[in-house]
Amino acid sequence: MTLTPIDLFASAIHFHPDGTVRAGERRMTTDPGGWQIAAFHVETDADVHADHWEMHPAADETVCCLAGGARLILRAEEPGGEEEPVALPAGTAVIVPRGRWHRIELDEPSDLMSVTLRRGTVLERRG
Repeated sequence: MTLTPIDLFASAIHFHPDGTVRAGERRMTTDPGGWQIAAFHVETDADVHADHWEMHPAADETVCCLAGGARLILRAEEPGGEEEPVALPAGTAVIVPRGRWHRIELDEPSDLMSVTLRRGTVLERRG
């Protein structure tokens, strides 16, 4: 068996329920039923879709800042409430609870990584 390195900035790693692990296309809102790890080199807020909220109903999500700096912003849980920013300097991660709306804004160009079960993921444009 020949092992081939995978470019994490071009592909995602999919962990399937049957125990297989495969590299493949990044999926924002659908998946084959398993967990996904994806890494991103991002330079602007447009690269992280800062104009959209995202929510994962099937599982928590881990968002990691490997290099650079970003803020993960949790949407207010109640109408009229305050958004909750969480600083993510290089080398840190945050666990976003399942069902919690969130988005990312950059402080500088960054390398980010996310780990979640994408089944049922919803994107909603900020209004």
